[in-house]
Amino acid sequence: MKRLRSLLAPFVGLLVVLGLFAVWVPDSFLSAYNLRTVGTQTVVVGLGAIGMTFVIVSGGIDLSVGSVIALCSVTCAATLQAGLSPWLAILAAVGTGALCGLVNGLMVARLRILPFIATLGMMGVARGTAKLLTGGQKIDAPPGWLPDLVDKSSDGAWLGLPPGLWILFLLAWGMGWVLRGTPFGLHTLAIGSNEATARLCGVPVPRTKARIYALCGAFAGFAGVMLFGRLGVGEPTAAVGLELDVIAACVIGGASLSGGEGGMLGALIGAFLMTFLANGMNLAGVENYWQEILTGVIIVAAVALDRWRHRRA
Repeated sequence: MKRLRSLLAPFVGLLVVLGLFAVWVPDSFLSAYNLRTVGTQTVVVGLGAIGMTFVIVSGGIDLSVGSVIALCSVTCAATLQAGLSPWLAILAAVGTGALCGLVNGLMVARLRILPFIATLGMMGVARGTAKLLTGGQKIDAPPGWLPDLVDKSSDGAWLGLPPGLWILFLLAWGMGWVLRGTPFGLHTLAIGSNEATARLCGVPVPRTKARIYALCGAFAGFAGVMLFGRLGVGEPTAAVGLELDVIAACVIGGASLSGGEGGMLGALIGAFLMTFLANGMNLAGVENYWQEILTGVIIVAAVALDRWRHRRA
């Protein structure tokens, strides 16, 4: 019943957002084209949320994910500009993200730096590196078939949805199984529930933490590939503040910042809620600063609700 309530809460929130904008801007919000647009936008946030769920479940946080996504999109564009294949570009972007995540994990696990400080530092390093590689300018590169993954037209859809969205669903299902049905996932949950007890039970805490952050970085790298496919360029200033949407998606979906709780289904629902909210406000002509204010309020409210649940328990 506890897990059912934790899943129903974000789902009810999503239905409220859908109902609100279906009444507010019915003609444009419920159109097939807009729904495909929301799907392509959710892919980037959703991929980031998959990796972030592991970090939050382990009791950590990663503030660098937005900057890492931008750096990986630049890496993808630079690889394609050099004349290499899209497959190698994907590998380069995912590898760059995994390396950034591994550095975060080593700082947290080996140097005992607080996750907030370690990833805050990586946020600046990744964003600065992206600007250094591009000279502060966008990188135009032949995208190959990568834009097809986030194609909003009906011609490029699979059963009415963009291919990237189906990939997101498949990866979320697979990582949900990893979290609940493998030693790595169980170690992640154990560390988030009680790190000292997990250590006494023989869980290799430093090694597991390093892998968790590397995994989060790898998914940020894949999100960078999707961002490049959507924009068509490697933009070093892209994804500014995206880490807030990713963290909000996880927290709304039931991941506790205290660690030990969270799941992929909730993270996906949270990602869709954040994307539908931003999309509906754009269609309604709401200024961008109100969207930023609302995102902050949602994060605080979700964390406050999580704290209240834990006090009751």
